[in-house]
Amino acid sequence: MPTRTETVTVDDGGFALHVRTPASGTGPGLLLIQEIFGVGEYLREVAADLAALGYVVAAPDMFWRIRPGWAVEATEETVRQSMRISSRFDEAKGVDDLVASLARLRDLPEVSGGTGALGFCFGGTLAYLLAARTRLDATVSFYGSGVPGRLDLLDRIRGPVQFHFGGSDPFIERGQVAEVERAVDGRPGFEIHVQEDGGHAFHNRTAPMFYQPGPAERAWALTETYLAEKLPTSGR
Repeated sequence: MPTRTETVTVDDGGFALHVRTPASGTGPGLLLIQEIFGVGEYLREVAADLAALGYVVAAPDMFWRIRPGWAVEATEETVRQSMRISSRFDEAKGVDDLVASLARLRDLPEVSGGTGALGFCFGGTLAYLLAARTRLDATVSFYGSGVPGRLDLLDRIRGPVQFHFGGSDPFIERGQVAEVERAVDGRPGFEIHVQEDGGHAFHNRTAPMFYQPGPAERAWALTETYLAEKLPTSGR
């Protein structure tokens, strides 16, 4: 599947948007939003998975103002380094960058149909914030630690959202996840799935310290079904 890097230009500079296109050449657009580890091997593998489903996938470099091109695999040391970088992240500017990235994605000649966003961890929170900022045809938020504290934004979201959490996540208490469950209960277009045996970043298959095959496979199957319904490709 072809890959290339586009540039997104904003008021204070420009940053990389890593694009992967499906074998068909065209498809709906998906903005893929990184964990704190950047656009590394794991995110590239996820992009390949999504492109294989028929999506045009674009992953922006969210840390370009702090550490351009930051891309590491998860270890005890890179967790500490990435946490230090993310602590300097300007959330408001970051959401602005996502809006600009989404506009660039929609302008790509390969994009045909709707657009959505999918994010993990740090990116799971940002995907949620983006959905509150602009209408998306589908949003998938994996274990966004910032979601429980921003439930007031639910009323601003006009498109469908699927949340994923781990019930055994040491970084997001089960009680916080329950708050999200209660907040979305009965809201049309919202769904939440909790893998009770899942810890944090359970889907990151390139990180032995986090990856859990069972929760990952179950959550991803739900994600594929959701995307096929909300953001269908020509082959699905």
